[in-house]
Amino acid sequence: MAKRSSANLFREVQQANLRKAQPLAARMRPRTVDEFIGQDHFFGPEKLLRRMLQADRISSLIFYGPPGTGKTALAHVIAQHTQCQFRQLNAVAAGIKEVRELLDEARKELEDSGRRTILFVDELHRFNRAQQDVLLPDVEEGRVTLIGATTQNPFFAINSPLLSRSQIFTFETLSREHIKTLVHRALADRERGLGDTPVNMHADALEFLAEMSDGDARRALTALEIGVLSSQQRPVEFTLEVAQDSIQRKVLDYDPTGDAHYDLASAFIKSMRGSDPDAAIYWLARMLEAGEDPRFIARRMIICASEDVGNADPQALVVAAAALQATEFVGLPECQLPLAQAVTYIASAPKSNASTMAIIKARDDVKAGRTLPVPEHLRDASYYGAKKLGHGIGYEYSHDHEGGWVAQDYLGEARRYYEPVERGYEAEIKRRLDALRRRRNEGERKASDAEKAKESD
Repeated sequence: MAKRSSANLFREVQQANLRKAQPLAARMRPRTVDEFIGQDHFFGPEKLLRRMLQADRISSLIFYGPPGTGKTALAHVIAQHTQCQFRQLNAVAAGIKEVRELLDEARKELEDSGRRTILFVDELHRFNRAQQDVLLPDVEEGRVTLIGATTQNPFFAINSPLLSRSQIFTFETLSREHIKTLVHRALADRERGLGDTPVNMHADALEFLAEMSDGDARRALTALEIGVLSSQQRPVEFTLEVAQDSIQRKVLDYDPTGDAHYDLASAFIKSMRGSDPDAAIYWLARMLEAGEDPRFIARRMIICASEDVGNADPQALVVAAAALQATEFVGLPECQLPLAQAVTYIASAPKSNASTMAIIKARDDVKAGRTLPVPEHLRDASYYGAKKLGHGIGYEYSHDHEGGWVAQDYLGEARRYYEPVERGYEAEIKRRLDALRRRRNEGERKASDAEKAKESD
């Protein structure tokens, strides 16, 4: 009995030492469903994952979202609630051997005790195809419940067979109120948090932590712990200055080949297209602060100037091209100035995608329909013998006619691709083209009448 008590005491000391070494964010992980904060869109009362948990029908899950939003915490809560064995791997450090060993252990546990195993794989996107495929048989047969966490879009980073056998839940960044609740909870908890240390949390300091943590609970709790433990006074006066000194500058979630890159570029272009210069300049700032190549940004602006502004303001393309040239010439940080000028100009300009739609429709016709032959009067007649082939005969030089224009067929059949809109400079283009098209139709009608008269003679 004494030996058993000594062994238990030794284990308790070991566990206490391990807890002491853990950072505050790890110690404060929720232990129950009610303690979990955030993700109400799928884990709130009556929402899908909560219903699955209550019905004890948890299948394999993929948790997708930014760091510090509760992916690991929720995996622990689910394991605790279902009383499953919990095993954790980090995809960066684990190989196929470690995965197979854990799967074998899970099968044996199920056979011997009927107890299921939740295998939590952090950064699942780091597993290669072969490692992901090793999981498939046990996931499919239900011998193990996989919970994979990833910051990368699972539809790009994870094998389709594994995705098809899993429920995908998208985590959102925590709100400021969520962060404040977690901070207050950590300050009050005497067992796992900082409750043994008296702390006077200043309101502006709490607001600062909630703002600068960027919805990342781990970041906020780490700053809180640094601020409290580094202070010698009691009670700790957690002022705004302490908060500022305890948290690092934001590290923006940005992979130049990942989701953030494409999502920010998409928001940037759509804001310019939507004529919101304030939103466009914000997304520009986000990309620049994250280290995006400014030449990539300038190229997106050139595309937007043609695709979305077009002839409603032809100057937009000139401004965008000049911004690219200036970016190449001066580089960062000064190139942010011409980029900002071009972005605000393009966003504020009248919009038309008429020229974009024209080339799309024309290329669709070229790919799908019969290829139109070049009318003989438009063919090259500059070489000896061209006239014997009929090339160039009947062509009328526009500048020989009044106004530099003559009713003449340039396509071989009637087709309409470019439809100017009534916005900006394109309204003037529309007025001019409508007049020319009426004159061309009138000219074609007269030519047709003349041809019919000749035939009747």
